[in-house]
Amino acid sequence: MDYLVQTLEDLINTPSPTGDTDWAVSFVQQELSNMGVSSEITHKGALVATMDGLDDAEPRALSAHVDTLGMVVAEIKSNGRLRMNALNGIMWPTVESEGVTIQTRSGNGIKGSIVLANGAVHVNKEAGSASRNADNLEIRIDERTTSAEETRLLGIEVGDFVYLDPRFVKNESGFIRSRFLDDKACVACGLAAIKALRDVDITPAQRTSFLVSNFEEVGHGGMDSLPEDLHKLLILDMAVVGSGQNGSESHCSICVKDSSGPYSKEFTNRLRDIADRAGVDLKPDVYPYYGSDGSAYWRSGGTAQVALIGPGVDTSHGYERTHIDALRDTANLIAEFLIDES
Repeated sequence: MDYLVQTLEDLINTPSPTGDTDWAVSFVQQELSNMGVSSEITHKGALVATMDGLDDAEPRALSAHVDTLGMVVAEIKSNGRLRMNALNGIMWPTVESEGVTIQTRSGNGIKGSIVLANGAVHVNKEAGSASRNADNLEIRIDERTTSAEETRLLGIEVGDFVYLDPRFVKNESGFIRSRFLDDKACVACGLAAIKALRDVDITPAQRTSFLVSNFEEVGHGGMDSLPEDLHKLLILDMAVVGSGQNGSESHCSICVKDSSGPYSKEFTNRLRDIADRAGVDLKPDVYPYYGSDGSAYWRSGGTAQVALIGPGVDTSHGYERTHIDALRDTANLIAEFLIDES
């Protein structure tokens, strides 16, 4: 568990918005290498690791995504500030007043923050009631600039990636709050499960691949270089927590159906049986506005059975929160699945 939480913190503090994930993918590759697990980076920039199994008849795979929400610079405004364009899924009201880093093409990181345009209540009586969206939020750069020309002299240009400050906090109560628990919590759970087996020299029951995808947030991450002879694909992605949901921040959930349809009934039930045997209080649930790399895998022609588990995450795509109990149960279930011989 110490490894899981520390890895999660380190990974969250490694920026990886969709389209700019090289650092985070390299981080995961190094962690796997430290465990003696070989991996390759695909042409698309994802990572695929392979572990030998006791058997090779019904190969399996895990998949979690390392890409996160973020923005790119859409316009350098005449006042030197920046208009943004979202990398999918940003809830604009949640990012007002957040700190950011603009990553320039030369590699410099320039700090700033997201503010409402003309946001001073002393000069704009509508500041409190104005909607927050891509049109009226802007990046205020922490450098002396009052024109587009001065901003460009800093090295900033349209298309530069913008990283949100994640604000990772682990509390004594076991709660962890941060941006980007979706889906770095699951990447950390997968690494922790693999490490647990390697530390005690337990071999997975079947040859197993681990795909760390890098385009899930925009819908095309889940098919990258997975073996054609795959029998089961276990997607690791955050579990929805909210009104009407069956899961919670303290539990691992299994998604029976999301917006793309139901997952594999046979595989889902097998995982529920494994959870019962392992003492994991697994919560079955339905996610109404959700898609995963499993959906992308099937749409791309994948033929394996697909199921989806993950720790409960509150306020998804905002300032998220989970609990260490959910992380523990998720990692435990992953490890139990890897050694399950049925």
